[in-house]
Amino acid sequence: MRVLLTNDDGIDADGLQALRRALLKVPDIELAVIAPDGNRSAMARSITTRRPLWVERVEFDDGTHGYATDGTPVDCVRLAKLGLVEGFTAEAVVAGINHGANLGDDITYSGTVAAALEGVILGLPAVAVSQQSAQREMDFRLGREFDFAVAADFTASIVDRLDEVPLPAGTLLNINVPGSHPDGVEVTKLGKRIYRDELTLKAEEGARRQYWIYGTDHGFEEEDGTDLAAVAACRIAVTPLHFNLTDVAGMDALRRYDLARMVQPAARELEE
Repeated sequence: MRVLLTNDDGIDADGLQALRRALLKVPDIELAVIAPDGNRSAMARSITTRRPLWVERVEFDDGTHGYATDGTPVDCVRLAKLGLVEGFTAEAVVAGINHGANLGDDITYSGTVAAALEGVILGLPAVAVSQQSAQREMDFRLGREFDFAVAADFTASIVDRLDEVPLPAGTLLNINVPGSHPDGVEVTKLGKRIYRDELTLKAEEGARRQYWIYGTDHGFEEEDGTDLAAVAACRIAVTPLHFNLTDVAGMDALRRYDLARMVQPAARELEE
């Protein structure tokens, strides 16, 4: 299997390097690494459209190499799909290991999950994996110490068996590993975050003001079966995600409402 490995913490990040080494040990995997040249955390599905991308070949200490770009995680997946690596056509996308968890509503900000989602959009099976720090923080801010061994080995095993995993087309796996040795693995749904953001003035320079817009001590709704609850209980959370955001029930409700009547007054107003 030809696997593209990327991340949002940068090509030199310890998490990506740990997963790269684990994937190289899997006999049937042909690995290509394309990752940002620096940290691109919380960039979500940003894509570079108004300038060309720089790409540089990077040599790793084991004699293999990868490619670093000044683009985003999504750009990395597109570079691979469009043929950056000669003779390599990705058959799966793996993003991570992210330094910090990506749980609940936080996934909508995550560059790690966005890279995996880009793989799904391009028709490829995809896995995103994130690691809680040793401090056991419950949001995506970075702790100081990480042990990526369990996350790397677990993800490599998942990738090695992707053909056996009952994963519907258009679905990615979002994996979150707790900061201490896990007590098990749980298939979960996304949990609900409680954000405690604050607008805090940091500096003033004439007419300019500088603000923090991100708060502290984020929590979550305690609900069994969620990714947040699983990681809080020191279990690996595996959450299947897809890109179909359509609210089918909402469609039915809107069809029962006469939206057409809003067109007529607007049309009359234009005529007048």
